[in-house]
Amino acid sequence: MGYRTLLRDHRGLLGIAFLAMFSSSLGQSFFIGLFQAPISAQLGLSAGQFGTAYAAVTLVAGFAVLRLGPAIDWVAPRRFALIVLSALAVGVLLLTLSPWWGLGLLGLGLVRLCGQGMLTHLGNTLAGREFSAMRGRALGLVGMGMMLGETALPPLMAALLVWLGWRELWWLFGGVLLALWALALLRGPWPKAPGQRPSRGQRRDGPRPFRERRFWALLPLLMVLPITMTGLFIYQARLTEDLGSSLGVYALALTGMGLAKLPGALMGGRWVDRLGPVRLARLYLLPYALALIVALTLGGHLGVWALMVGGGLAIGSQESIATSLLVRIWGAEHLGTVRATLSAAMVFSTGLAPAVLGLALDLGAPFQGVLAGMLAFLVAGWWLAQGVLAGVGSEPPDTPSPARRPATSQGRNRPPQRNSSTGLVALRSIAVVVLPTSRWRMREWP
Repeated sequence: MGYRTLLRDHRGLLGIAFLAMFSSSLGQSFFIGLFQAPISAQLGLSAGQFGTAYAAVTLVAGFAVLRLGPAIDWVAPRRFALIVLSALAVGVLLLTLSPWWGLGLLGLGLVRLCGQGMLTHLGNTLAGREFSAMRGRALGLVGMGMMLGETALPPLMAALLVWLGWRELWWLFGGVLLALWALALLRGPWPKAPGQRPSRGQRRDGPRPFRERRFWALLPLLMVLPITMTGLFIYQARLTEDLGSSLGVYALALTGMGLAKLPGALMGGRWVDRLGPVRLARLYLLPYALALIVALTLGGHLGVWALMVGGGLAIGSQESIATSLLVRIWGAEHLGTVRATLSAAMVFSTGLAPAVLGLALDLGAPFQGVLAGMLAFLVAGWWLAQGVLAGVGSEPPDTPSPARRPATSQGRNRPPQRNSSTGLVALRSIAVVVLPTSRWRMREWP
């Protein structure tokens, strides 16, 4: 089954997950950064005070994702989405209307938590949990929702600011998203919750990633891109100066990174399904490693372009590889818990990374030294993960949960059949042979 067949047969569920990823743009740094000046003026904060407050609410949102994210393992996804969207709407209203900076920061925290945190968590968990044989392709398609937001929204918002104020733009974008979500909530093929909510006082079943050595061994590998790319984004002026390039070239290379994410996502998803996430986890950082080597040895405009394009290819493929790897190790029924833990760890690390890199630059380190440290971090993360990947690679691949019946190509359950005649048995055998195996491995949704 290819991408076209996957879209034709399961466009409903893929559309919901894609919409969740696109809607997360409302809480992403690139979107909020477009309105940093008017938001700071609204809250009465200087640029430095806003940066400090933004880092604080981001860290608090990371703790909240760690606490609330696992609920998607036992809360019905439709209800989960409704709660997150309601909180997001409250956050937007507080941020745009509150005359007091305290309520405004509360609104900003809700926007960060529900947008960048929970909606991304919802989209990736749905794609990773509800698909089995085509999980990589599904995650690649869903990840394009965030890429669409990163590519289309900045120029669109800049154009609309000519006619509308920043508050009206937020309300307009939020209203469009709510209209799309109303259709999805009313008519979408929502799956059921995979597990039961633990009773009060009962110890929660399932993995506890922070207490497992293999999670800590995998964490540096999965955090290389978020940490190092955050540093490249924030210290872009110093990067271009030390490499002998310019901010104009960096801006063009940033567009190249956005374009490189598309083949990264599509090829990464296809290769995950063909080669498996374990093998891809050993290889997907190779373009970024080569880019770091080119930037260190050659520098100049070529070095900047290599960093952006190599990073874009790796970023595009990371989500499908990482989520599929988590499912392979801990199982699809616990994906919400494990993804929430990973997301929280990434939020903490990306919040601290700019401070560490800034301290190194203040102490006089050239950016070439920072790039060398990034390359060393990449190699160390890759080496630490090899023991876990070798152990996972020797295990049999995950199979669909027996609690969920296979689905037809239209995504609906087959009615129960009786083996009351030889003809029916023969027809069933023929169907198993003729229908593509991957379709029989899809998970159930109503």
